[in-house]
Amino acid sequence: MFNEFRKTQYELYDKARKHFVSNYEQLIELEKYFFSVLYKTLVNSLDEIVRDYNEASYLYPFWQNYPPDDRGRRPKGDQFPWIEVGEHSLGCKLPRLLGKHFEIRDIGLPTGPDQRLVVKDDNISKVTEKFTDSCWLFIDVKSVGPRDDQDHTVMSHNQVSGRGEWTEFEKGVENKIIQAKGKRTSHPFYCSIPPIYVLSDGKILPVILLVVKPVYKMLSLNGNSKQRGQPLNRITVVSIPNGLLLEEKPNYLKKYPSLFFPGKDDKDKNANKVR
Repeated sequence: MFNEFRKTQYELYDKARKHFVSNYEQLIELEKYFFSVLYKTLVNSLDEIVRDYNEASYLYPFWQNYPPDDRGRRPKGDQFPWIEVGEHSLGCKLPRLLGKHFEIRDIGLPTGPDQRLVVKDDNISKVTEKFTDSCWLFIDVKSVGPRDDQDHTVMSHNQVSGRGEWTEFEKGVENKIIQAKGKRTSHPFYCSIPPIYVLSDGKILPVILLVVKPVYKMLSLNGNSKQRGQPLNRITVVSIPNGLLLEEKPNYLKKYPSLFFPGKDDKDKNANKVR
């Protein structure tokens, strides 16, 4: 199965990559379009999202004896990891909510962001001038609390697409190593998502990658230590540019060298998986 459609995929991928490098504005327009749809969907569904998100705090008596394990560096012990609250009360809603706008396929993929939705829509066909009518919409949920609420988001290697060169038939798609450049240090970043996929039926899928960041409050920080709970404070939506936009045209990484900077991983972490 692994190589049954390789020849067709190889040829179509080369065609698709050349198309989107030459017509990179189409990728930008697609990212704007999906960003807008996701944002409006969240706004229109906000009451439902807030209700279900906050239910996790009301359910405290049922899990207080079996709390989630602490994550991160040097936790203070006065808050609970809320990652799964965001993934389930918000992230798991997205296929249903977005299904009102798009035709969605749940195609298997062994690695990638939280939500992996192959979407078909007439607007995709219009933007790409009928080159394709589908995209692979990746959405990652990044839950943070008040202590981690920064103007950035932490991305793993399997949550960012690269330039995706398929130069040798047998090797498959490979990404160039990106340098994450910080003020004090830099390190290589090994993004593992291609900028485009080609399905076995020949369907061409440019990658659109969005991040939803639910930010929760800690009621105990409001001056009343007896009041506890972690209700939803706000939701931030972020677009991570397609790898062709990052490294080919308009080459965002060259224009904005600090766009990617080193994450907070320990030095002994696998270099291929640093964030």
